Amino acid sequence: MNIHIRNAKEKDLDEILLLLSQVLEIHAAIRPDIFISGTTKYSKEKLRTIISDQNRPVYVAVTDEDHVAGYAFCQFKEQPVSENMVPFSSLYIDDLCVDGNIRGKHIGRQLFEHVKQEAKAHGCYEVTLNVWEGNVNAQTFYEKMGLKVQASHMEYIL
Repeated sequence: MNIHIRNAKEKDLDEILLLLSQVLEIHAAIRPDIFISGTTKYSKEKLRTIISDQNRPVYVAVTDEDHVAGYAFCQFKEQPVSENMVPFSSLYIDDLCVDGNIRGKHIGRQLFEHVKQEAKAHGCYEVTLNVWEGNVNAQTFYEKMGLKVQASHMEYIL
């Protein structure tokens, strides 16, 4: 299967929404106390806004037939300048998904490599992301991509 990475277009929205629902169901299975099964992170209207925002690029992995096989929602961020931190920019991966029916074909690796190239081209210091505890497949994938834990976000449920 040949895969090409490009910026998302409006014609991709329905296929992106299907993938967003796959990700939501993974999260809802792990944390039903937080995520609502049967929903998606973004509405179609919100997706339109996101893909037109230069600061929030959405990269899609598409087949030769131009079907969306995966995506990476990203956001350029400037780290806050404070007395104890060096200012720098980063590219944050808000969401990365490969269609569950075709995982294991290195599409996620291609998406991640594309994100790294874009980050370098924009002068970013790092690529960051968050992974929900319990999402072992995602954690394993990101470790294979060379990511390391930077900080831990902890909770105490009342």
